[in-house]
Amino acid sequence: MGCLDCVMLLFGRTKTAGQSAEGTTALQGLENGAAVSEVSPTTSVVNWKQGKHKIKIPGFVKRGMKSPKADTVDVASPTVLFSFEENLRLRRLCEASQQLIAREDYLFGRGEAREHANRATERGESEEDELHRDYEALLVQVWLAVEASLVAGPGKRESLRSAALCILQEEEQDQRWQEEPGAEPPIWRPQHCRRNHDDLLRKVVEERMDNAEDPNGAEKLATPLKKEICKLGKQVKEDLLKVAREVKACYPEEFGVCKVYAWLYHQAFSGRLAKMAKLELDVNDTSYLLGWVYTYYPKEVLKHKELEKDINGEALGPLLPEDVLRPLEDQYLSHKESQVKEWMSKALRKEEEEWHGGSPPELIMDQYYFSAIAVDVIQVVDGVVKEAVTILGNISKAQRIICQLETFFISYRRTFEEFMKGKRRNTKAVIKANLASIEQFKEYVEKVGDMLPKETKKNCQSILSSMEDIAYRYFSNIIHENLKTQYRQLGTTSWLLGGFQAVDELKRHIQDCQELKPTCKQELVSRIHTQVMVEYVRRLMRRKLKLKDREQQEAAASLLCEDSRRLRIVFTDAGSEEVWLHEILPKIAEVLKLQDPGAIQLEVITLARDYPDLSKDHVSALLHLKSNLSSAQIKRINQSLVENRGSVGSLGTHPFFSSVHVKWTTKIM
Repeated sequence: MGCLDCVMLLFGRTKTAGQSAEGTTALQGLENGAAVSEVSPTTSVVNWKQGKHKIKIPGFVKRGMKSPKADTVDVASPTVLFSFEENLRLRRLCEASQQLIAREDYLFGRGEAREHANRATERGESEEDELHRDYEALLVQVWLAVEASLVAGPGKRESLRSAALCILQEEEQDQRWQEEPGAEPPIWRPQHCRRNHDDLLRKVVEERMDNAEDPNGAEKLATPLKKEICKLGKQVKEDLLKVAREVKACYPEEFGVCKVYAWLYHQAFSGRLAKMAKLELDVNDTSYLLGWVYTYYPKEVLKHKELEKDINGEALGPLLPEDVLRPLEDQYLSHKESQVKEWMSKALRKEEEEWHGGSPPELIMDQYYFSAIAVDVIQVVDGVVKEAVTILGNISKAQRIICQLETFFISYRRTFEEFMKGKRRNTKAVIKANLASIEQFKEYVEKVGDMLPKETKKNCQSILSSMEDIAYRYFSNIIHENLKTQYRQLGTTSWLLGGFQAVDELKRHIQDCQELKPTCKQELVSRIHTQVMVEYVRRLMRRKLKLKDREQQEAAASLLCEDSRRLRIVFTDAGSEEVWLHEILPKIAEVLKLQDPGAIQLEVITLARDYPDLSKDHVSALLHLKSNLSSAQIKRINQSLVENRGSVGSLGTHPFFSSVHVKWTTKIM
């Protein structure tokens, strides 16, 4: 049974009111372009019972209610009028409705033309039956116009516009009967035209969704379910656009017809997708369905630039309920988790095989070694996360996928550490390449940090930092091992005679740190810079040197400044960013150079202000170099440091002396 049959069943009749000969003749004359003669007031009154002409009967209308008035004329006005049948044939449904309402008010005593007490005896049953049949005929035409809303061409829009006004008039007439106390309405009241209108639209929408045609390009979709979802979604979009572009203009604003259609299509689409969701879906069908629910429908349909001003997507609610969506999301996310794990494991196995193959990694632009593992893993994870965000419409739901990085980093670190234990010809090259990869991973974790739980982000950063430390330590240990002999001379009489002899050799070792990514080389040089300065000061404070007089102390201070100058040149040229280290040796030299205990005391306090991690043990070890200071003087200086540390504040931001481990035990302390 089609929508037309549904329309006819709304009234239980299929026969429309016939035309009178006079009405037919007038209509034919109009259609043929002939002039219609004026109708005299007398003729209008005579033909009123047959519904031949529309007249205005001043009806009883409650204050605040509108009476049917569009196109109404006074019986005394000499103008061209159409009969009810002519209005019906011309699809002037609003005008036809006004005529019937006027007749209804007259027959049932709502007008001023008759006495209320006489209406029951004076109206004929045939007139009431005839009016009932005319109402049925009118509403059949109204529903036909509504039914054709989405398929009618521009020439049919006026019928729909008139039908919409007719519905409003009938709704108002229902309300007037309801609000009139003690009134006995006709059997056809209330008409419920608005409710029937919405019910009919629901049937129209369901029928159009059932008969939706495959859109262009549907053959590219791999599964029948994808084709069906696409077909339905496209039908919703096209029909809603037609409503916004054409149908909306035919309805009064109070109808909110765009919202009505949006709700009906939303329900129709939702019901069909819910049935599909109950099927045994593979992951491809699941992801496509979720994509429509979370992305395509809300963004490409409801947020279409021509629709969003008339449709409130949030008011419509979700396309599928949470209890239907949750199993689909779990299926999709579980599959993506497994997929990402497998791809990352393959990337690590491939990388490990290349390490053990003995060949050095690829050189980028002949400048530094490069490993593809970071690029491969980041592309995999980032691609799947972006897909999940697109399909699920929520970045937090993709958290499960990106959290797999922590497990991967644990495996990566274990594999990397095992490889470094072996002595292979390509070890240095592999470590250099992986330092670049570790840096890329750290940057990516920082980039997606908001998507990760705090604990997971912290763990990932910790794992990568430990890998970085291991790799940099590998190279710095080689350098420190080669400088061990020169380190032993620091803080001894040999150093006092010739200064730090390792500067030139240190420069050569740093120059050997090539084929590192520039940022990694800079980091390595900065770390070596810090380590050399820490080792220098530690050796100086080992109590193996006694500076007996002013001359020796000033000579040692000069050596410290000269060594500082030479080291600054080496590390600045190499790219170290730890410029704050250049001031340490000159400030220690200033303590050695001073002779007055009071001045020494002030300089120590200044040193503590600049380096808050300077301890009493460090001060004692430093002052021990000055043999001409008594134990009591050293004690007073330390006591002054304790007393003044809080008052002088702190200017230093870089910890240094906490890395300088000294062993100092003395009774004077």
